[in-house]
Amino acid sequence: MPRAVFIFQVLRIGRLCRTDKDCERGAWDQQSHGIQTGSCVISDVSKKTCEVSAWCPIEKRGNPPRPALLAAAENFTVLIKNNIRFPAFNFIRRNILPTMNGAYLSSCQRVNDSLCPIFRLGDIVREAGEKFSEMAVEGGVIGILIKWDCNLDWLMQRCLPKYSFRRLDEKESNRTLYPGLNFRYAKYNTVNGVEERTLYKAFGIRFDVMVFGQAGKFSFIQLIIYIGSTLSYYALTTMLIDWLIGTSCYSVEVGQNYSEKKVEAVQDKQKCILCVSYIDENNIRLVKRSQKKSLQDVKAASVQPRKEDTGHLRAVLSLLQSGVGANHDAQPPHEHKPDPKQKPCRPAWCKCDHCTPSSVPQEELCCRQSAGPCITSSPLFGQLVLSHSLLEAVLLYRDPLSSLADRGQAASLRHCAYRQYISWRFGVPPNDTHPVIPSCCVWRVREEYPSPDGQYSGFRPVRIVSMQACTNGEL
Repeated sequence: MPRAVFIFQVLRIGRLCRTDKDCERGAWDQQSHGIQTGSCVISDVSKKTCEVSAWCPIEKRGNPPRPALLAAAENFTVLIKNNIRFPAFNFIRRNILPTMNGAYLSSCQRVNDSLCPIFRLGDIVREAGEKFSEMAVEGGVIGILIKWDCNLDWLMQRCLPKYSFRRLDEKESNRTLYPGLNFRYAKYNTVNGVEERTLYKAFGIRFDVMVFGQAGKFSFIQLIIYIGSTLSYYALTTMLIDWLIGTSCYSVEVGQNYSEKKVEAVQDKQKCILCVSYIDENNIRLVKRSQKKSLQDVKAASVQPRKEDTGHLRAVLSLLQSGVGANHDAQPPHEHKPDPKQKPCRPAWCKCDHCTPSSVPQEELCCRQSAGPCITSSPLFGQLVLSHSLLEAVLLYRDPLSSLADRGQAASLRHCAYRQYISWRFGVPPNDTHPVIPSCCVWRVREEYPSPDGQYSGFRPVRIVSMQACTNGEL
């Protein structure tokens, strides 16, 4: 601990100046070691400086003495008392356990007992990886870490401290400007009317005690919360997979197959999903049934790709090429030329100019999403949907033992035409959906194969249109 005696004097040490105006009375400069008097005085032959009031002589930096003055403190001992509290469990514990009495504390040693709260300073520094004789020269900071890791269960209760030590400051003099730990303090007195002070620069070792820990105890409530959070994690994983498959990383077919395999479809009698196909779109729209709004104006709940009914397509193409069951004497379907006098006014929802008004919202559907020519004007519509010989061949194909009279009934041909249109435009409709035929197509088929009494059943949702349904005139 170096000691120096300083006398308070007026020194000619300060900032450079030319006149007294350059020196502000009472001002202080970090480099001037004192308070300016306001006078500019000659410092040497070539320059002037501001006069300051300061302690003289100025402190000079010197190396601390070796060996350290506190080398004998290595054998000193210290008793550390620590309390820890866990508010969640209302649990308090001291590092001086109830079994530790006066006799135990006077004889315990850290070498044999890790729970002993009495520490030798030399041992603390040694366990931190340092030498006390070297560290005491310039000083330093040692951290005493007390860790509490407690199990508070009744059958397995254990809550004991664990001590560890480490150095916290930079110890190498060549890597820092002021290594170790030092501080200054002064004592003041007056000798023969002159005020003096004794300035002490002390080097020492500081010990910082840091306490941290955790405690746990079994709780059914926490167990339920943990199980719930784990289940929610798996739910988020499922949502992530659903989102990933729904992105462009996978094809539409993969997403459709995943959706079909993921959930089991259960038909809801109260909820009716209608299937809509437009001639100017290559997809199929799934629409929720509405009792007030026109089907043409109802927004799609989802859009799915159209699946071809390859078996039906091959069979129809084969019948068209071979002419099986065709009546060559039969006249081809006449060209659809509606009479302008008998044609009702075009509904607002119609885009092809061939639809007929209806009082049922589910029947207000056009073959197009945007304005353009009607599908009934296509030659393929006459060949696949209206051809009398093809419809008889399809009826015979589905029921080989049916009679010619049964196959020639207008109701059978009409509803078989409906089935032909569904297979042509919808392919394989999604499960639990009900395909809807546009108004223009329905009335074109009815015009070709009318009912004798002029009565029609209208739209009735059906999920699968079978051959028996076609024969019975149901749709």
